[in-house]
Amino acid sequence: MPDLFRRLLFHYWYFRRPPWDTGVSPPELLEFIAEHPPGRAIDIGCGTGTNVVTLARAGWQVTGVDFAPRAIKLARQRVDQAGIQAELSVRDATKLKGIEGPFELAFDQGCFHAIPQAGREQYLEQLDRILAPHGFWLMYGFLRSDALRAGSGLGEAELSRIAAQLTLLTRRDGFDKSGESTSAWFLFQKREPA
Repeated sequence: MPDLFRRLLFHYWYFRRPPWDTGVSPPELLEFIAEHPPGRAIDIGCGTGTNVVTLARAGWQVTGVDFAPRAIKLARQRVDQAGIQAELSVRDATKLKGIEGPFELAFDQGCFHAIPQAGREQYLEQLDRILAPHGFWLMYGFLRSDALRAGSGLGEAELSRIAAQLTLLTRRDGFDKSGESTSAWFLFQKREPA
């Protein structure tokens, strides 16, 4: 799918409620928050800001980015209604221009797996640039299967390549809420620079 078309599609999905926008933070994020002291966090592909608000209420200094302008507009409304502070901006996850780390947590609930293969290396370069030494990347994604269109989802070879850059701490396999696609939560940690 051409990049401009993808951007428009995601933007217009937010005029309704996209199927992935549950308005509820996942237990994996809540567990991470309970086990780690607050610091700086970035929500990559933040959508309407549900997890931005959850992190900010737990004491984190949060930046939320999404490439859909409508999603960021709704996230700003949610942040204002919650009475919390957060930095929100329309950004491409493969570029993150103007975003400076270090972040102790990069949270990604379904963004990385949807990026076309050509952009994933750029995403990982940006992640390396903004993530603090020993920082965490908590990421949810669909696993590649015949049911997913070509180029989407995460394949085992790609996960092994990521694990060569970052230390995989935990992996929890499961299914999406429809029960049709396999998915997993991954917690990676950035290694000490050589």
